[in-house]
Amino acid sequence: MDEKAHNPVVDSTGDSIRDVGTVEELGIPTPTNKLQRWANKLDKLAGVESRGIERIPEEVRERPMAIGDYVHMFVLWFSMNCTANQMTLGVLGPVAYGLGLTDSMIVCVFGTIFGSLFTAYIATFGPRSGLRTLSFAKYAMGWWPSKLCVLLNLVIELGYGLIDCLVGGLLLSAVNGGGMSVIVGIVIVALITWVVATFGIHWFHKFESYVWAPTVLVLFVLIGVAGPHFDTQTPSQHTGGALHANRVSYFFLVASGPLGWSSAAADYVCYYPKSANGWGTFAMTTAGITCGKLMIELLGIGLGSGLLLNPSWATAFNDHGVGALIEEAYSPMGSFGKFCCVVLALCIAANNIPGTYAAALNFQQLGAPFAKIPRPIWSTFACIVFTIISIAGRDQLFSIFINFLSIIGYWTIIWIVTTMEDEYIFRHGKFDWEIWNRKDLLPHGFAAFFAFVVGWVGAVMCMYQTYYTGPIAKMAAGGADLGLPVALAWTAIVYPPARWLEIKFIGK
Repeated sequence: MDEKAHNPVVDSTGDSIRDVGTVEELGIPTPTNKLQRWANKLDKLAGVESRGIERIPEEVRERPMAIGDYVHMFVLWFSMNCTANQMTLGVLGPVAYGLGLTDSMIVCVFGTIFGSLFTAYIATFGPRSGLRTLSFAKYAMGWWPSKLCVLLNLVIELGYGLIDCLVGGLLLSAVNGGGMSVIVGIVIVALITWVVATFGIHWFHKFESYVWAPTVLVLFVLIGVAGPHFDTQTPSQHTGGALHANRVSYFFLVASGPLGWSSAAADYVCYYPKSANGWGTFAMTTAGITCGKLMIELLGIGLGSGLLLNPSWATAFNDHGVGALIEEAYSPMGSFGKFCCVVLALCIAANNIPGTYAAALNFQQLGAPFAKIPRPIWSTFACIVFTIISIAGRDQLFSIFINFLSIIGYWTIIWIVTTMEDEYIFRHGKFDWEIWNRKDLLPHGFAAFFAFVVGWVGAVMCMYQTYYTGPIAKMAAGGADLGLPVALAWTAIVYPPARWLEIKFIGK
């Protein structure tokens, strides 16, 4: 049995700085099945990351931190978020909520920062623990309730996978004048995603280190060609309470975007040493997500605002969606504009790869039988699933996106608040990371599950979606989506006393 594997520790450029030890030295259980032995051989021969959800020991990760490491964190998050699929969220401001250009941009900026701060907090656990995100979720949520978080996160990752593939497919089809079907475009984006995500953290970091550059260049071209056609004059459609309700709804919808990363945020930085500065990790994550998202979402707001002034934009958007809108905005550039669209479509993989990587780990976190199946197989399975779903739902992008994104924010904010209160009220920042997989030593999770249910009740009573409007949401003028802040508040109120009772009567 060949037990030697690469299992790289990455430096600030995404390169492995050394290939470290045997599976025993790395804290990885000796393979007991053929699949894991096969994965280890792939790791040795081709650099396919064989490590799954096992904790990365501190001695393996230990190395000096340099400024370049923190810069790489920023680049990583910027690259993952500065992708064309994010433009859909920007378009929603003027189109779905009737907000003017200025209103949409201001709300988008502050909503993005709000969501990014929570995700940045979760990212700090990566270097601290050496654990994947939902592995340390057991410390606050408990053994069994954390499995619920895993299931919900799989919905997020697979949902974003289908959206990313769909936007990329629509772009490639629009550039080709319909000669290439959307299905073929979806498959192309999915294949790029599969290759990088399957090879693992080394390829993932390397890919993200460079893919942002062509994206930013073609976005500057879009600013130049489409910017003069943005509608800077037309005010928001509503006034008074209805206007405020739409602003609030859009704010929390935008915040749900960066919140969606929270349940995988530590996965991408868990190879960093424990000595990594927590505030540095927090700052670089916040800045990277915010800058990446805003660059693309503000452009989406501009395009959405220009639909009334540009009939050709409106026709393209109404007939074929966001992909056709982007292609039409580039149309004055002729063939070069089409080339820019192709670059944007292919670079969408930068957003899809990390989600697919995290989804493969989530499958392993469902339980011991799932953990025995190596990560590369799960990443392949995830790609197949979201490719099939995106092909089936290719005509429903807008409704899929707006309904799906809000639900992400509801559950992630509940889990994050529970994690924060558990750390600062009950643990005072002290964790024993060695017991990450000890069911007998980790909390049962009764208090966390109770708070989770109460938070969800608040979200349901205050949500404002096309399929359901809660009784509290109806009280706002015209309806407003208050599910996220109410879920946050109710969870924050309920969890501390429930956890105190759990510790008093159960003991852990």
